[in-house]
Amino acid sequence: MKCLGKHRGWAAAFLPLCWLFLKILQPGHSHLYNNCYAGDKVIRFIPKTEEEVYALKKISHQLKVDLWQPSSISYVSEGTVTDVHIPQNGSRALLAFLQEANIQYKILIEDLQKTLEKGSNLQTQRNRRSLSGYNYEVYHSLEEIQNWMHHLNKTHSGLIHMFSIGRSYEGRSLFILKLGRRSRLKRAVWIDCGIHAREWIGPAFCQWFVKEALLTYKSDPTMRKMLNHLYFYIMPVFNVDGYHFSWTSDRFWRKTRSRNSRFRCRGVDANRNWKVKWCDEGASMHPCDDTYCGPFPESEPEVKAVANFLRKHRKHIRAYLSFHAYAQMLLYPYSYKYATIPNFSCVESAAYKAVNALQSVYGVRYRYGPASTTLYVSSGSSMDWAYKNGIPYAFAFELRDTGHFGFLLPEMLIKPTCTETMLAVKNITMHLLKKCP
Repeated sequence: MKCLGKHRGWAAAFLPLCWLFLKILQPGHSHLYNNCYAGDKVIRFIPKTEEEVYALKKISHQLKVDLWQPSSISYVSEGTVTDVHIPQNGSRALLAFLQEANIQYKILIEDLQKTLEKGSNLQTQRNRRSLSGYNYEVYHSLEEIQNWMHHLNKTHSGLIHMFSIGRSYEGRSLFILKLGRRSRLKRAVWIDCGIHAREWIGPAFCQWFVKEALLTYKSDPTMRKMLNHLYFYIMPVFNVDGYHFSWTSDRFWRKTRSRNSRFRCRGVDANRNWKVKWCDEGASMHPCDDTYCGPFPESEPEVKAVANFLRKHRKHIRAYLSFHAYAQMLLYPYSYKYATIPNFSCVESAAYKAVNALQSVYGVRYRYGPASTTLYVSSGSSMDWAYKNGIPYAFAFELRDTGHFGFLLPEMLIKPTCTETMLAVKNITMHLLKKCP
């Protein structure tokens, strides 16, 4: 339950009482996450002056808001679109402050609990258990995803090989699906989803990609070419502990679940834990922050396992694709500095074509470019690390949407989001086959 989730200062001590009180109050009535998001709001503001920036940073720190966009309060500057999730008991104070300071704002989500329950069918569990009729248009728990992986490994052994690259902090297997026609000297593409636990559309896309590959291998010449000439290493859930926790306890958990010996706060940002300009700009040294870089590079067993695998296979892996949410962007290196990558023209061309292909389906627009200028500067990211370690095509997708639903993208939008993203990925892959040395 969320009540036992994030440690936000003094409030964390009282959160278990919320759970207990609601249990007593509502015997037999099952709310998602025990109704602990009732009355919570998501509010957007865009500071226009330095004074507004300072004031908003101060109030956000005081009220211990859960920042949805950007990922750290340090990124907030003049003109930055800022989305904050504020608990019910803090929303009145924040709204009063914004009105008093004459700062324009917009309430994106009026009641987070209601939006959570409306946008998902977690309670009905429709079509989740049957593997033969596996539903790709709903979100799935970690257990369901791993059962699905085992099932595909048994039923599609000609194209799929499942294996583990290690274990998470809490001891869960880190499973990978190797997808492609078997042959010896083949280049490969790495795809991971769910580095950040609350970004559920990521793992949904990884599953969709596998489904599409298996369904269309015989009928689609592009897919056949992709699977005949390349291997795809697919990690549907990178941050397995965090993802599990976002299902059972705190829907908006972001980090891993590792413990810190000196602080009660748990977890590390798995996308700030890589050995590339580690813990520099855009990363925090404080364990309670959402962008905490960890005690040292690759401190997280999940990050270390993936880094070891990529290091071992870097001669063959020609592309690294990582899927996040939300912002509708296609990003490439560098993230940690303002500089142009050596193979910029080739990568930029691939991104341009991918974004155009994506837009051709439903007209959804993605921005694209170097992460540092398109999104913000962040150090220790997986994308920069992959590029620095010899993988020439490294991309990070920020999937739908741009804030209307944020992390609560409804299940009805899984299909359109994955359909359009599929075209972008196929485009990048074909670019790789044609152009990449």
